[in-house]
Amino acid sequence: MLTVSVKWQKKVFESIEIDTSQPPLVFKAQLYDLSGVPPERQKIMVKGGLLKDDADWSTMGLKNGQKLMMMGTADEIVKAPEKGPVFMEDLPEEEQAANLGYSAGLVNLGNTCYMNSTMQCLKSVPELKSELVNYQSARNKDVDQTSHMLTVATRELFSELDKSVKAVAPMPFWMVLQKKYPQFAQLHNGNHMQQDAEECWTQMLFTLSQSLKAPSPSEDPDAVKALFGLNLRSRLHCQESSEESSETESVYSLKCHISHEVNHLHEGLKHGLKGELEKTSPALGRTAVYIKESLIDSLPRYLTVQFVRFFWKRESNQKAKILRKVDYPLELDIFDLCSEDLRKKLEAPRQKLRDIEGQKLGLQPSAKSSSKSDDVKMTDAEGSSSGSGESSTGHKQEGGSLHMTGIYDLVSVLTHKGRSADSGHYVAWVKQESGKWVQYDDANTSLQREEDITKLSGGGDWHMAYIVMYKARLVSM
Repeated sequence: MLTVSVKWQKKVFESIEIDTSQPPLVFKAQLYDLSGVPPERQKIMVKGGLLKDDADWSTMGLKNGQKLMMMGTADEIVKAPEKGPVFMEDLPEEEQAANLGYSAGLVNLGNTCYMNSTMQCLKSVPELKSELVNYQSARNKDVDQTSHMLTVATRELFSELDKSVKAVAPMPFWMVLQKKYPQFAQLHNGNHMQQDAEECWTQMLFTLSQSLKAPSPSEDPDAVKALFGLNLRSRLHCQESSEESSETESVYSLKCHISHEVNHLHEGLKHGLKGELEKTSPALGRTAVYIKESLIDSLPRYLTVQFVRFFWKRESNQKAKILRKVDYPLELDIFDLCSEDLRKKLEAPRQKLRDIEGQKLGLQPSAKSSSKSDDVKMTDAEGSSSGSGESSTGHKQEGGSLHMTGIYDLVSVLTHKGRSADSGHYVAWVKQESGKWVQYDDANTSLQREEDITKLSGGGDWHMAYIVMYKARLVSM
């Protein structure tokens, strides 16, 4: 670590630490937080000329206590006149963020788009943000120090994004993420390598699931599992010996397998729930091939699906990407992918949901549920896909409990652009509480039309869905 000071205009920023194992772009992100000058506008004088984003610190001969000079103009908020109307630009930054209707973007610190897009999608889950707000700053004895630090850093990052109108440089979070998961710190020619957004997503949920477990068994023991986890019940059948067995497993996402037969997400999910595996057959006394068929036995508040687009190409010894177009809907019904026991539990809530939606259209409720229709409500979030109100993390609310219907509404899409998992670019597309969609392309944010969101389905070199997240439509009974 080196400590320097930086003079910018009439200001001097003292005791700035430079991590020489990180590229200069990270140092520029630090200065962005201090000065408001975006990295691309910064001109920092060093030995040999201007500091480049990918320069090698070891060649610059910097010394502790050295003073550097920076030039560049900051983003400024227009000052209001002494009298007259109050414009949004004149409000405090936190109020501006609230009025804008969506939060800020994240500065790319050098191939960190995989991290930025993941965190923007996870931030869109209000129940997760609530759990983080309630997280105790004092570490639980069952949680390791780096997991605790990453959980706190996630909470602070989400809070900073909600209060800011300009892009946030997530350096503190990134540093902790690399400490917890060193694979995200891999370098190639002195620059950080592109990483897999799905791996980042999975590791974040695993960490948060450990940190946010309730200490008391009387409370919801695993908030993250309640939000994202689902149970699969699987039947294993050996065709050679006719042996059969069953097993259950908990997962945080479903896989959409892509082949020449798959044109739609639903088809890919069916493929993902059926497969082959090799295991020892007690009857044969050797390894045999088993057919594994799985059904969903419990549903989460938020259903995550990964499109399995990347695979290892043996002949070229590198990762390859499946560019095939696979359509996905704004509304997803997974009733037929559920176990028989779960389907029975879903039948009554589904009928209530049909009655509620029918009443909106002026239709009469069915005979089965008309006697109880006055007691049935649907929360804001569970209405049409245009709403996004919130209910509790569990499925209870005042005046009744919330029940799953097996129907989900799309709330975020994480896309990948490019032909290789080791390169390309990740972007998040997130639905806001207002029902509007926003594209988060690192620091850049822009409103999008809902009809364009489902066009991110692949088939070319444009952004294509890699991870999609759906929110459960619930009814109160």
